[in-house]
Amino acid sequence: MTDPLTTLSETRVFGGWLKRVRHRSAAVDCDMTFAVFLPPQAASADRLPVFYWLSGLTCTDENFTQKAGAFRAAAELGLVIVAPDTSPRGEGVPGDPDGSWDFGLGAGFYVDATEEPWARHYRMHDYVTRELPALVEANFPVGDRRSIAGHSMGGHGALVCALKHPGFYKAVSAFAPIVNPAAVPWGEKAFGRYLGPDRDRWLEWDACALIGQAPERLPILIDQGDRDGFLEVQLRPQALVAAAEAAGHPLTLRLQSGYDHSYFFISTFIEDHLRHHAAALAG
Repeated sequence: MTDPLTTLSETRVFGGWLKRVRHRSAAVDCDMTFAVFLPPQAASADRLPVFYWLSGLTCTDENFTQKAGAFRAAAELGLVIVAPDTSPRGEGVPGDPDGSWDFGLGAGFYVDATEEPWARHYRMHDYVTRELPALVEANFPVGDRRSIAGHSMGGHGALVCALKHPGFYKAVSAFAPIVNPAAVPWGEKAFGRYLGPDRDRWLEWDACALIGQAPERLPILIDQGDRDGFLEVQLRPQALVAAAEAAGHPLTLRLQSGYDHSYFFISTFIEDHLRHHAAALAG
């Protein structure tokens, strides 16, 4: 690794290594931590494909690495996994003045904020799509075969990243994503503060709006539990299904019976997603 990275921990798992790394981010103007899983093939391969995972509200990089159960399949498939934090953090980074959990620290919504006091630090889209991949590709045996996935707020982030950057990712998928944040309470709260009152600007960060103008028809895979407590008010996956159908964009929505919003749900189907991504990355 080069000097800008500090390794916080290294853990052996399924023949590979899980590392937690800290670095100074120019994009969000603070120290950031991310996790990277290097499969056994990293010991001898020059450039492996990489799967980026974006977590949801309140999470850090550790939620996915500790709960998703992704490493056995990733080791078999030769996939590097990179899991960033969900927001900037640290001294001087503003949080929600009301202390709520769905905005501010742990809730960056993967947008580039334009409003004060958020604009200086809350530029998570720039971080995820530009700074982080460049850092990973310069310091690990990773090439430019990238894919992206996420959960809830992170599912929203993954969809938006893929739709706004045609050709950058080979695959995209999501678990219980917020597909229409401009029209649901979580998104209205976050977008109103990060982006300001002009709702037309919110649509630049809304998958339902972006899918109709996407120049690339990258197939989308979504898993959604039918016992998810956020399904009807916050998630509304059928809105994206309708937008995709209108645009002729390939999308598969799998409604999973009995599953909720938790990492029990994610861990049940994460191997399906990893194999979906691996096939696209190999092609």
